Amino acid sequence: MAGRGNPPEGTPDDASGGDDEYRDDYRSVVFDESFIKAAQLQEFSARERMEDEEHAAVRNRALPSAAETSDGELNTTYGRGSITASRQGIVLVLLIVLAFGTAIYMGVRNPYQAPPQPPAEPMRNSLLPLAPRDQVPGAKPADLFQHSPAAQFRAGADGVTLPPVRRTRHFSESQVLSSLTAAKEYVVSSSLDPAVLSGNAVRDVRLMLDPAQHEQFDQSMDHPRNDGRHSATGWMVRFDPSKTTLADPRIRVSGSMTVQEAGPDALEVVADHVFVYAVRPTQDGQGEKAEEHSSLFTVRREVRFEVDREDLRRQQLSVEQVSMRAGPLPCSADMSDALAPLMAGEEAKDDGAAGTDPYARGRSSASLCGVLSTSSQPSPAAQKDD
Repeated sequence: MAGRGNPPEGTPDDASGGDDEYRDDYRSVVFDESFIKAAQLQEFSARERMEDEEHAAVRNRALPSAAETSDGELNTTYGRGSITASRQGIVLVLLIVLAFGTAIYMGVRNPYQAPPQPPAEPMRNSLLPLAPRDQVPGAKPADLFQHSPAAQFRAGADGVTLPPVRRTRHFSESQVLSSLTAAKEYVVSSSLDPAVLSGNAVRDVRLMLDPAQHEQFDQSMDHPRNDGRHSATGWMVRFDPSKTTLADPRIRVSGSMTVQEAGPDALEVVADHVFVYAVRPTQDGQGEKAEEHSSLFTVRREVRFEVDREDLRRQQLSVEQVSMRAGPLPCSADMSDALAPLMAGEEAKDDGAAGTDPYARGRSSASLCGVLSTSSQPSPAAQKDD
């Protein structure tokens, strides 16, 4: 039987070196004593593991990073606990990124977002010509104003005054003031601006409107018609430049403005003013003689605005309704595009009492007309002083 230090078949016949030579031949594949001692396992009892934390069955060992052993060999032993902790950290980071991504996506694609604001209602207007009973008085503008009810009116934008500003239930004082200011700017631009009055400018008025009303405004400018919604004179006061021009740029104004809530998200502003213009025929040219043929033209204009929170942010407004009465005009006047007042010495034809047949089918062609009272015209003293 082979010895413990010999191969199973015994020592080779030609082995002349004996056991020492044999150990030298197999030394490279035989574990030395230091390796065997290092590989011994020590198993602690259950009591030892419970009483001494040092003898715990599971131990977390730090992961050495390519540390060299005392023998100069590279130690590549990795702790299982460190690998698990690293994986948990990566998973935690991924969960945080996923949570943020989900929050951002839901914020952008939230199906429960507030519904958009309803579009602005179309503007509605009513235009009524006022026909004079007698001939239209004529004189110089200063004399006409002095002997008319407009003698105490203020000139220009000074006549468009704001009421006392107070907060409402759902709007602050600054928001109420902002809505009143926007309404005043619209009144001044659409009723007092010489470029607008001559029919040469519309852009400034358009910019003040809610964008939802731009299409209706453009249609009124391009194709004005007297249908209650597409009259150019519903949006602004303007004269036919081929027939009428201003004799005095200082337009007399008097009126009032009110504001109240139209709901929790909108304010309603009503501007009610009387505008008195000194006008003359365009063909008369310039000079003092042309001024003697001036006459007064009066417009009573009530504009109802709506200003919602988005309008406040953009400094715009919506024109809801316009009611205008103007004269002296003939009852047959077409007021949809521009105004062509009766001039000094002219009088209205008796066309306001045109009869209609209530049994006739179709829309009535009779003109709606009012009567311009004598008290609203300059007194005869204006012509005598001339």
